[in-house]
Amino acid sequence: AFEIKMPYRQLRVWNLKLSDAGIYTCEYGSRKVRTSLHIFKLTISLDGHFLQNEVPELILMQNSSSPLPDLSITLFDSNNNRVTPELQSKSRQKYIMNLKKLEAMDSGTWVCQVHSDSPLINQNISFDVKVLGFQNPDLERKYATVDSTVILSWCLNSQKIKWKKDFTGQLNWRKEESAKAHELLDFNVTAQGQLHEIKKSNNFLFEILERKPEGAIEMKLPKVHFNYSGQYQCQLEYQGRHAQSKIELVVMKVSANPVGPLSRGANVTLTCQVSGPLPPNAYLRWERVNGTKMDIKNSKQQEVKLEVNISAAGLWSCHLIEDSDRKISLHYHVEEAPVWINYVIIGASVGGSLLAFALGCLCIISGVSRQRRRKRAKRMAQAKQHLLENKTCQCQK
Repeated sequence: AFEIKMPYRQLRVWNLKLSDAGIYTCEYGSRKVRTSLHIFKLTISLDGHFLQNEVPELILMQNSSSPLPDLSITLFDSNNNRVTPELQSKSRQKYIMNLKKLEAMDSGTWVCQVHSDSPLINQNISFDVKVLGFQNPDLERKYATVDSTVILSWCLNSQKIKWKKDFTGQLNWRKEESAKAHELLDFNVTAQGQLHEIKKSNNFLFEILERKPEGAIEMKLPKVHFNYSGQYQCQLEYQGRHAQSKIELVVMKVSANPVGPLSRGANVTLTCQVSGPLPPNAYLRWERVNGTKMDIKNSKQQEVKLEVNISAAGLWSCHLIEDSDRKISLHYHVEEAPVWINYVIIGASVGGSLLAFALGCLCIISGVSRQRRRKRAKRMAQAKQHLLENKTCQCQK
């Protein structure tokens, strides 16, 4: 469409198409003025609506009455960072490019800068990109101790980027990467930004928080069990495409064997265990609070279990250390047995020794007595035999 604006003989053309390119002539009396109109058309795939980690396709087309120039194309993202596109195909009329893999922070207005030396062209074409995703990283690791309370949170950016489309999602848990996923809840977000959540699992003890930051998916584990460790994945779905963010929950527990007060001279084994797996630069450490360097023991890197055999009572702490940073700690108090218990144990030990000695003496005395009785019985039997032999001799005389 076009219109002529008087009195300056201006031609206004809008809703340009590639076919509108060409030479426009203005005649006024004997005068003629010619203007060449060079038209660019820039289109972006999926109408500029993407999920994080998707790669947009950009198509730049040009048309002119003059021979089409070879274009130099430079892109700048919403943060004014230069982006080098991957050129898929090129002709003088059409350039097809792939952009980088998008992140949630890439939402905003991008600029395509078109340049040509002959004819001289310097044209900036702006276009909008919306990337639906999470403000969390793709994989986050969170640490917790047994019986503690943990809140897992995923922050959606739909409100921030003014995403005006409906989308859905779900929250899943699996013990490990290859294990079967268990669905915990479903949710949907309307074009107006309203969030609706539906709890799906009754076997998993968790709560859906009502009061939370806008655009957040949150779940609360009021009392963490050791077997609650694993991968918690929040997944978005829009037009059959998916984006996800994972939180890996690592749980720590400590135990003692034997359990109970530590007697003088006795030992106890303390065990610290995490559900794992750990990153390459992480390890476990046992140490006694206010102890010495002799009371410290480290595991090898990535070991998920550490045992220490101790004879000193007090407060012992197990730390999970990553890059010299203590991520989580759990304490175990080893009580020292009261003095009277030590005396009882000593008395019982001495009494037991005396009782064993007495039993040994009784056994010896009993054995000697039995031996004497056997000898006496043997002598009496011999005497009887001798008397019988004497009587026989007298009768024969």
